[in-house]
Amino acid sequence: MKARNYRKFVGLTQGQMAKKLGISVSSYRNKESERTPFNDKEKIAFRNIVAQTVGEITIDSIFFDKKYSKSTQG
Repeated sequence: MKARNYRKFVGLTQGQMAKKLGISVSSYRNKESERTPFNDKEKIAFRNIVAQTVGEITIDSIFFDKKYSKSTQG
């Protein structure tokens, strides 16, 4: 779901992003809706496309949720 937000933020349609990634629109839709995963090559390309607008960004921040934090409480 985060991929959709980043794609919209940089002002691209699903079709435009699919073309930049070299995949079909239906394949991109499945990936964006998390039905199928982005492969590593697509993740790198996606990050590079987004970075042109937002600057420094990591693949982890786009594709992986941080659902936990390390607690220092004992």
